[in-house]
Amino acid sequence: MRTDTARAAHTGTGATPPTPPETAAVRSGDRRSLPLAALLALATAVFITSLTETLPAGLLPAMSADLAVSESAMGQTVTVYAVGTALTAIPLTAFTAGWRRKRLLLTAMAGFAAANTVTAVSTDYTLTMVARFVAGVAAGLAWALLAGYARRLVPPHLGGRAIAIAMAGIPVALSLGVPAGTFLGKALGWRVAFWAMTVLTAALLAWITAAVPDQPGQRPEARTPMLRVLRIPGVAPVLFVTLGYVLAHTVLYTYIAAFLGDAGLGGQVDRVLLVFGAASLASIWFVGAHIGRRLRALTIGGALLVAVAAAVLAVAADSTPLVYGAVAAWGLGWGGAPTLLQTAVGEAGGESADAAQAMLVTLWNSAMAGGGVVGGLLLDALGAGAFPWSVLALMAPVLAVVLVARTHAFPARRATATG
Repeated sequence: MRTDTARAAHTGTGATPPTPPETAAVRSGDRRSLPLAALLALATAVFITSLTETLPAGLLPAMSADLAVSESAMGQTVTVYAVGTALTAIPLTAFTAGWRRKRLLLTAMAGFAAANTVTAVSTDYTLTMVARFVAGVAAGLAWALLAGYARRLVPPHLGGRAIAIAMAGIPVALSLGVPAGTFLGKALGWRVAFWAMTVLTAALLAWITAAVPDQPGQRPEARTPMLRVLRIPGVAPVLFVTLGYVLAHTVLYTYIAAFLGDAGLGGQVDRVLLVFGAASLASIWFVGAHIGRRLRALTIGGALLVAVAAAVLAVAADSTPLVYGAVAAWGLGWGGAPTLLQTAVGEAGGESADAAQAMLVTLWNSAMAGGGVVGGLLLDALGAGAFPWSVLALMAPVLAVVLVARTHAFPARRATATG
């Protein structure tokens, strides 16, 4: 998740936001255009961060066998990545707040290239875990600026659309990246999949250098103390919803290969992930088109879809068509969640939206780490069949809070449309 949200996101809170930085689109006089080359570069950065985090989910059996550890231990490569982000997002965001945005993005992506290279060559579990932690640190830098960077590249009225384009990297990573990585890992070995990530990141570094306009960092007077943000009406409910939503998703997604194996679908992991990712891609498109008017309804609908999908997986895992249908519903419920939750916390935070976003980044990745740990414990103690039930238990309070927190956190209609 991301923290450097432009002040244009803060309308509707009773405060007048400072004028956003001048953008290429405004300077050219075309207030309707989108700088697609730059936004797609940011979407590719999102793709790399998301795929680096989740790629082990499709490669756990091969990685665990090669490094001589259990699948639950190998699943902690997702956990340690999230821990790296959760521990460093706030301090690194504060330390680099004044950096030029392009310099910071290039630094973060170079960190991914180094971490994935070490993962690809490592034959030691501990070294692999260190590399994954470093990748998580790089993610903390990247997620802290990507959405805000996207918004600052366009006029205010196109901010929501710009974020939707940048965040499309998440479902593309799930719909194409993880299945492709899983297929590549099966065909040529899991190390090749991580080498491919390094090559892609090197190409992205050149793309960012050539196509992404630079933006300044934050001025010292624009920065807000983190703890003060929790007292702003609406912020705490969004953070609570984020914790439950992400934890529920991660518990099942990290160990999806184990769950499908238990259901007799171990040979269809890549196809199931493809269905999930395609549904996620449709979800983020739909959310991007309607978030300006339907933030609350979309959030409720997404949470309901995830809960229904979990219920079907809990009671009908022996039916292949129902499993695929449930996975599609899960993807539809999850795909737009990053955009919805980020938008909700930014609007609730108002003038303190940057600090609220930093807290969301940390909490999001803490939930990712917690999901890996909880999932590993459930797998060892109760088996893979416990995953859908845990998702149901976590989504119940999420739905309750979204339904109740309708004034500040999840209003029926957003105060402003952002594209």
